[in-house]
Amino acid sequence: MGTAALEVADIFRTHGPTWRQAQRSHLSLGQLKVMTAIEQCRSAALGGHVLRCEDCQRLQIAYNSCRNRHCPKCQASAAQRWLDARQADLLPVDYFHVVFTLPAPISEIAYWNKAVVYGLLFEVAAQTLRTIAADPRHLSAQIGSTLVLHTWGSALTHHPHVHGIVPGGGLSLDGQRWVACRPGFFLPVRVLSRLFRRLFLEALEQEHRAGTLQFFSQHTALADPKAFARWLAPLRRCEWVVYAKKPFAGPQAVLAYLSRYTHRVAISNSRLVAHDERGVTFRWKDYRDKGRGQGKTRHKTMTLAPEEFMRRFLLHVLPSGFHRIRHYGLLANTHRRDCIEQARQLLMPEAPSSRAEKAGGGTAEQIRPTFVCVHCGAMMLIVETFVRGQPIRIPHQRGPP
Repeated sequence: MGTAALEVADIFRTHGPTWRQAQRSHLSLGQLKVMTAIEQCRSAALGGHVLRCEDCQRLQIAYNSCRNRHCPKCQASAAQRWLDARQADLLPVDYFHVVFTLPAPISEIAYWNKAVVYGLLFEVAAQTLRTIAADPRHLSAQIGSTLVLHTWGSALTHHPHVHGIVPGGGLSLDGQRWVACRPGFFLPVRVLSRLFRRLFLEALEQEHRAGTLQFFSQHTALADPKAFARWLAPLRRCEWVVYAKKPFAGPQAVLAYLSRYTHRVAISNSRLVAHDERGVTFRWKDYRDKGRGQGKTRHKTMTLAPEEFMRRFLLHVLPSGFHRIRHYGLLANTHRRDCIEQARQLLMPEAPSSRAEKAGGGTAEQIRPTFVCVHCGAMMLIVETFVRGQPIRIPHQRGPP
């Protein structure tokens, strides 16, 4: 029998108790909750149930998951539910991938002001897209966007940015026609970058004047308005990274792409390579390495001390209740259904009954058993449940008839 795959939970279970005690005064309640959730996920500590296969009668014990949004093991089912709900939102147009990234100096103060700075990142990125798209010199249309927050780089460093998935066009300003982008081109990224920089810095200044920003360690002097203004000055001149990727190969490719981004955590278990006396080794991608033509590769491995690995992982714990997936413009939750229906009618007019038949045609195909036997593929049924701390009592296993 092969060895079990290495998991982030293994590292937290091994080193977490000691490190938690040593860092007690430096860890937030949210970080402590994430550590506990990951350590207990899919273990007897959370209870579970006993399954029996309807065909081969084999028994299987399944422990409950923690369902914490930072846990690497708990995102697949949540992502699938989210993607199933988004199927109805797809339009028969090109989709573009747009990324807005904060400069390193702002990332440093963002760690202590996550709710404020991450919230600004969302709102300003969405406002930038809507403003440039509505400009008659560009698209002159009302657009929609789905933005997903990621706070990490490949090496687990703090690197806040939002990924945007945007339909290649929008409703005309009077709502009477669909305005499509030029083939293969969304909006000029240099124009997006300049407006994003200006709007974000203006919003950040307003937050500073309102007293909502906190500063610690080497940044304590920034609480003074004059010092903060001097600190902002270079950020008004440097380049802010905004880029747009080529359109996807059809709406279904958009869903496949979204499935890799919407419910991703700082590092997946599949990227872990080893956990030994040297530390924790994992795969990462070095985006600064441009020498691939000389035989180099951007895919590398990095080894960190377990304490440093846990510290970096916990950098990315979001504030309680903070939404990391948000919809704007035509895709905003308040009027998404009406806007999508209007756009669909303008793009491919057809009878409402025909659309209803198509929408209902795939319902039966999506119904699938919750638990499937790994041996024969048949449906498994829950025959017993046990709560936290309750000893597991395996039911008598019936023999074949």
